[in-house]
Amino acid sequence: ICMTEPNAGSDLDSIATTAKKVDGGYVINGQKTWITSAPVADFFTVFAKAGEEKKLTIFLVEKDFKGLIVGREIHKMGVWALPTSEVAFDECFVPDSHRLSQAEGDGEGHLRKTLAEIRIITGAMALGVAQAALDEAVRYAAERKQFGKPINRYQAIQFKLAEMATDLEAARHLVYYAAWLRDAGRPHHKEAAMAKLNATEAAARICDQAARVLASYGYAMEYPVQRYLRDVRFTLIGGGTSEILKLIIAKEVSS
Repeated sequence: ICMTEPNAGSDLDSIATTAKKVDGGYVINGQKTWITSAPVADFFTVFAKAGEEKKLTIFLVEKDFKGLIVGREIHKMGVWALPTSEVAFDECFVPDSHRLSQAEGDGEGHLRKTLAEIRIITGAMALGVAQAALDEAVRYAAERKQFGKPINRYQAIQFKLAEMATDLEAARHLVYYAAWLRDAGRPHHKEAAMAKLNATEAAARICDQAARVLASYGYAMEYPVQRYLRDVRFTLIGGGTSEILKLIIAKEVSS
């Protein structure tokens, strides 16, 4: 999905990619960045401004279309299995049949729906990372012995595990509720933002606490917790930062 641009991250109204109507289709020009799976994608869903009013319109661009350029891959600190790169469109012709929007300029509504789905999915991803971190912390605390007994016998560690498990379960219910609303065809824009905000922030806390339970081994590459610490950062950004989500939630509850 090609939404984010160098100067249009949270501010999607500033998307500068254009689609000019020509005979038989459109010519797309612009630059996208942080495009997930771009190096291996066969199709690109592109948000560009079209028509006299320059409103968002959605196009399907195939990887072999002339003028589509998959640029440099962005080397991330985590989520290495998910390649991410820049994508450029240089006089890229797209036939009329590949305009996904029913009409020019109806992309904003679709963008809103897409972002809500992405937020639920990202929340679910965060749950997976958090569960893995909790499982590793529980395993390690049962095996690691200090002062003659496993560290999970000490209240300091017990409190951490209890807080992590509670954080995770609360986040899980909110993500599942948002997903249920979406599947039921009910309004879920606010709940999707809440689910993503809560789940990703909880996951970040859980991964940090897992590293504390493992102490020095939480900093060692041979233990998986270091990976969870790096991977969870991805969920805090994709689909909207926590700060943007708070603005969305505040607007929804105030309307």
